[in-house]
Formats: sequence, C-alpha cells, structure tokens
Amino acid sequence: MEPQKEYVLRTVEERGVRLIRLWFTDVLGQHKSVAITPAELDAAFEEGVQFDGSSIDGFSRIQESDVLAMPDASTFELLPWADPREPSGRMFCDIHTLDSLPFDGDPRQILRRNLQTAKAQGYSFFCAPEVEFFYFESGDPAVGPTPVDRASYFDLTTADVSSNLRKRTIHTLEAMGIPVEYSFHEFSPSQHEIDLRYTDALEMADNLMALRLVVRKTAMDSGLFASFMPKPFSHQPGSGMHTHMSLFDGDTNAFYDPDDEYLLSTVARQFIAGLLHHAPEITAVTNQLVNSYKRLIIGDEAPVYVSWARNNRSALVRVPVVKADKHSSTRIEYRALDAASNPYLSFSVILAAGMRGITDGYELPSEAQADLHQFDRSEAKRAGLRSLPRSLHEAVGLMEDSELVRDALGEHVFEWFLRNKRAEWDDYERQVTPFELERYLPNI
Repeated sequence: MEPQKEYVLRTVEERGVRLIRLWFTDVLGQHKSVAITPAELDAAFEEGVQFDGSSIDGFSRIQESDVLAMPDASTFELLPWADPREPSGRMFCDIHTLDSLPFDGDPRQILRRNLQTAKAQGYSFFCAPEVEFFYFESGDPAVGPTPVDRASYFDLTTADVSSNLRKRTIHTLEAMGIPVEYSFHEFSPSQHEIDLRYTDALEMADNLMALRLVVRKTAMDSGLFASFMPKPFSHQPGSGMHTHMSLFDGDTNAFYDPDDEYLLSTVARQFIAGLLHHAPEITAVTNQLVNSYKRLIIGDEAPVYVSWARNNRSALVRVPVVKADKHSSTRIEYRALDAASNPYLSFSVILAAGMRGITDGYELPSEAQADLHQFDRSEAKRAGLRSLPRSLHEAVGLMEDSELVRDALGEHVFEWFLRNKRAEWDDYERQVTPFELERYLPNI
C-alpha cells in the first residue's frame, strides 16, 4: 500500500477516529460529502465508495448514474471542530466511473487533467487567492443583508466583533494544514478578506473549498451568517477573489527574466496575452452567477475592461512589483474572479487560456496607463479596449462559441454548465425587481 494511505490508516487507528468525511464538489462548486467509518476505509482506498451520481448537479444521467468516490490520501486532515471524544477526519475525493476511469463530470479531475497538460510542457501552476466575503446578522433573504460592523479598509476597533471571527477562522484553517498569509477588514461594512499562501492549483482549490466551509461554520457557531455572494449591496463594492499566479519550471519561476524591462519572461508575457485574449469567453466560469456581473461594473473597483498593467489595480491582469531580493515571487494577478465560482473549473480555464498564449506565441498588447475605473465605455472603445461581458447572458454566449473552454472543461461539463446557466438567466429575466416597482409603478 502507498505510504500516504498507510499513514491515514495508522492515524485513524491511533487517534481513535470515528468518522471519515469524503469531500467533493458538484459542477457549480457546491460542497458534497459522504461519511464512512474506519472499518470501511481500507476498502474505500482500494475500491472507492459507490454512490448515485445522477443526484449530483452536473454528474451522471439516470441511465448511467453510479460513480465511485476515490479518497485522495494526501488530503487527509483531522477536523478541528469535532468532539475530542469522537475525532473525525476528512479527505477530498476524485470521482471515477465504475470502470475505474476518471469521471468526466468531476471538477477535480478536470483541473488535474489541465495541470497534467501544462506539466507535459514542463510547467507547474501555482496560485494564491485573496478571498473576500461578508458577515451578516442573518442569511434570510426576506430580511436582507444586515452588516455586523461599520468598519472599513484595515480598520481595527474594540467593537469589531468580526475580527474575532476572523481570528478563530484562521486558527481553524491552520489546524487543518491550510496556511494563511494575511487577514484584514475590507472596504465595505462587514466585508473581510483572508489571503491564502501560494501552493499548486489543485491543493489550492481544495483549500478554497475548505475555507468556504470554515468561514461559514465559524460564523454560524457565533449566531451569524457568512456569504461569498459577489455583490450583496447596491452601493458598496462587491467581493472578489483576486488570484495571484505563476508557472514554475522545476524550482525556477518561469515568469521571471532579469534582463526584461518589467522582469517578465517571454513565458509570462505570452501567458498574460493568452489570459487577455480569452478573458471574455472564460468569464462565465470565473464569474458564474447573475449577481457576479453586478460587481463587474464601472466605478466599483472591479475590472471591466480587458487590460494589463504593472501595479495598476484598475486592470484585469496586474503585475505586482516584487522586492529586489524576491524575484522568485514574480507573478501576475487576475482580478475578475470571485469566490462564488467553482475553483477547480476556474483554475482550469485560466490555466488553459494562459497556456494557449504560450503554445501559440500570443503577443502582449500595450500596458494600460490610465485609471480604467474612470473610463466610460465610449472612452474605452476609443482606446481600443474590449469589455468583459456585462451579464451572465452575454458571458454564456461567448463561452458557447469557445473551443478553448470546451476543451478545458470537456464536453460533459461544458454542455451541462451551459444548460444550467441559460436556465438561471431565464429565471432571472422573469423576475420583476424592487428597482422596477419603485421606478415605474407609481409613474406609469
């Protein structure tokens, strides 16, 4: 047996673990779990845990429903919130068919496949996301989002109850082996940010799923509600998930070139060019909700135009300035992404877009010099800037015509995702909103 599996079996026995939770996600990134006892663990490693995939969004059709959850022993961690008298553990799973082949509908397998494609060209993909979210008094839509503080960017007050929530959240994440780099209050009331430390994209996607669960659970334990909704307030900035990323060739940062004016290698320039070229068509995946596009608007501190710049936070792709002795930290930052997306699928399409720029030798356009937050669309058009999609409907239309996204996601998930998002848009179009009632009912 593999050493990692032996370690899990030994730890379960020595620590008296009573339950092991097997985690995975559906296509939309909703957390799923099935629990097994230690007596079933050895068989789960060898044969998987069979379940009805037709009950999971985007998985199997009724006539081919059963799939296998195969635990990834390298992801085993004890759950810090479990009763010490009855310890529990967790592992992420890869989903397989009954023939033991990777299942086409499994987001984790999709990311693994895209990482293997990059690996065949000599590259490993690393990410570090900045995860923004809100704490509210309740999650009841009838009540609406009610902040639990009135603080702003980097504020610290003695009455800031949510700072204690962040502290407990960070302690829980680190107890699960998930390192946190920074944490602070964000701009909007009750808005917070937790930044995770760089690691490879598959581990990071796992860590993001765990983070979302931990943030929500810690808030719930305090009688509050945490939300990763991209835009809960009309007149406050929304929550994004700015993600820093780089490619490595072995232990060498493939984005760094000491002889380049901006210290960017040809690989980095081509990767950025690929991201820019394909950004509109991958946006339905990186920003998958109707609400996501309420954040990507002019003047709201989120990217609107397809552009890149050094240290200019209004650009879609930013190249942060690194310290003189930290060239291994050369990276880019993709600023459109939000935490409501499925991280496995989002990292897959981002990597595919960047790698297409490398393999096809895309040319990097000129750097954006202006503050693009102040550009209206006519100014942007005169400057030759393309816009990101303005709605989920527009984004899905661009995705539908994208050969790159189809290849990155695979036919199974690509077609299901399109159907699901069209249905979401159709439901949204039928709604008569409070804005319409307030604006039109008294006067028309």
